[in-house]
Amino acid sequence: MKISFPYMGNSHIAIGYWLEELGHEVIYPPVPSKKTLSLGVQHAPEFACLPFKILLGTYLEAIEAGADTLASSGGFGPCRAGYYGELHKRILHDLGHSVRLIILEPPLMAPFNFCKNIYNLVRPQSSWLNCYRKFRITWEKLRALDTAEDRLHQLRPYVLDRRALTQAYEKALDYIREARTMPQVREAVQAGLAGMESLPSDKSRNPLKIGLIGEIYVVLEPFANHDIEKILGDMGVLVHRSIFITNWTRDNALVNRERDIRSRAIPYLNQLVGGHGQNSVGEVVRYAEHGFDGVVQLAPFTCIPEIVAKSIMPAISADKGIPVLTLFLDEQTGRAGIETRLEAFVDLLQQRRSQREVS
Repeated sequence: MKISFPYMGNSHIAIGYWLEELGHEVIYPPVPSKKTLSLGVQHAPEFACLPFKILLGTYLEAIEAGADTLASSGGFGPCRAGYYGELHKRILHDLGHSVRLIILEPPLMAPFNFCKNIYNLVRPQSSWLNCYRKFRITWEKLRALDTAEDRLHQLRPYVLDRRALTQAYEKALDYIREARTMPQVREAVQAGLAGMESLPSDKSRNPLKIGLIGEIYVVLEPFANHDIEKILGDMGVLVHRSIFITNWTRDNALVNRERDIRSRAIPYLNQLVGGHGQNSVGEVVRYAEHGFDGVVQLAPFTCIPEIVAKSIMPAISADKGIPVLTLFLDEQTGRAGIETRLEAFVDLLQQRRSQREVS
């Protein structure tokens, strides 16, 4: 089986390892680019959202590279993402590509389908015992990747040489990629963190703190959001992201621990609206309670759950005193426009902080 899957942040490092250890030939498509998006736009419905188009373009590039099987995650609830797998499959087949598309639905919602698809990935290439052992290492790799990335964004506003920080982070990714056992993964992340934390920094700085919320794909995938965390970090802002691949997997695939966030949303939005809509509302409340200066909401254009959440943001901002900037993203969105809006937002937050300090 020549298998491929879409990128979402750095998760491909761990997922590729797991599939290789199960005996598959992993086809890594090119990192998402303008070409990828162009391919998706060419063959996707006009009003499909940005993640749909990037994923479709990625599948086409993976097929061109030799993949005969594609794997991706699914979804449930009042959100179009639950239909993406079937629609992608039909588009690919209409284009003459008879590939197999394996959609891993959340096991808490569809345990039978999840087990069936896992069986297809494990057998006959590997054994269940090997699958379990390698999954534990894969999960440890995912945790290590999230830990390293989170530390990167915490350190960026303080370090004196941000280019050196990026290089140290890339070394950390290499360490994690090369690790093959649980102890090696743990040693890799510690070595990577040590390399980043050893760089000269100015701890006297008091950077603005901005929370990053929104739909999971555009929050996690740098190509989709124009590397917004780096843009803000280079402006001297400390960015805290509400979603990482491990907490999303844990909450949606293993055990749901999102009740705390959703309980914060209930006074403003007391029901699920699909995707991460209710979570986005709850996260703004949480960031306000933790003293953040502002929040940036990332949403694919036409994403109904995030549109619902955006309509509630003015009420939360007024009640909690926290500004929220919403950025809708599609194939027409340019990096320059994103940077301009972020610069204006950061200036606004700095002015608000200065006024509070004076008063």
